[in-house]
Amino acid sequence: MKRAIGVICALSLTFGFGVAWGQKQVKLSIATGGTGGVYYPLGGGMASIISKHVPYAEATAEVTSASVDNCLLVGAGKADLALVMADSALDAFEAKGKFKEKLPIRTAAVLYPNNMHIVTVEGKGINKVTDLKGKRVSTGSPGSGTEVMALRVLEAYGIDPDKDLKRDKLGASESAGALKDGKIDAYFWVGGLPTASVTDLAATPGIKIKLLAHEDAVEKMNKKYGPLYVKGKIPAKTYPGQDEDVAIAVVWNLLICNEKMKDNVLYDVLKALFENKAELVAVHKEGEHLDPANQKEGSPIPFHPAAIKFFAERGVQVK
Repeated sequence: MKRAIGVICALSLTFGFGVAWGQKQVKLSIATGGTGGVYYPLGGGMASIISKHVPYAEATAEVTSASVDNCLLVGAGKADLALVMADSALDAFEAKGKFKEKLPIRTAAVLYPNNMHIVTVEGKGINKVTDLKGKRVSTGSPGSGTEVMALRVLEAYGIDPDKDLKRDKLGASESAGALKDGKIDAYFWVGGLPTASVTDLAATPGIKIKLLAHEDAVEKMNKKYGPLYVKGKIPAKTYPGQDEDVAIAVVWNLLICNEKMKDNVLYDVLKALFENKAELVAVHKEGEHLDPANQKEGSPIPFHPAAIKFFAERGVQVK
């Protein structure tokens, strides 16, 4: 009996919670994005894996406006983990762009490449990015990484979003719905492949989507904002009716945490996610990119000490 009590006390000290044996001592909130994107289902998959495979933890995925807001939530301690775009994370870390002060965020893991979609439909007379001038265009919901990257793409093409466009600020699902209903002419969305809301739009009878190439923006974006972006493509047949590869700009996604997150908790979270990757892939195929080998690809901000330890044990040196 004394030994059992000792074990319970030891666990309480380890995790900083004096709770009864058998309960979940650690509650984790994962900030994701809108329901029409990839962050939300992927974050939900992560929450399920953590809750299942970390005995003392229970995690939940929260709907948010995505990257910018997620950095703010983690920085303020209102979310424990968050999915964010690398460019937004760097802005938050350096107090640039939409961030007025440096946020105490760290990278837990590099996740998957985020693909910029510029979506329109046949019949709008829009064949290239410069054709967006004078059109009604959604640049993503306020506080999202889509908005940050969309404005940088437009800037690279010399387009002023407030003077040259009739600008809306809608999330992925809302943008797809508005385009389908003829309320907008095009929209920006940055996400994994495929994104459900784009797939649903492309599968709508009587609609043929068109994705605009924009890889020419990458060099100009990197020249101004640093080496954050790479050239990529949305392969043909990713979406219904998409007959050709589309050359695009890509930025990596990160899983971030607060710099004060407990080392043992983050270590166990990463162990659960990487060792049960198949469960994440079953939720969304972008989970395939969760790999120690990808950790050097896209984090412009420092890793959390627990992540450095975790990846070093797997032969990958990060800092």
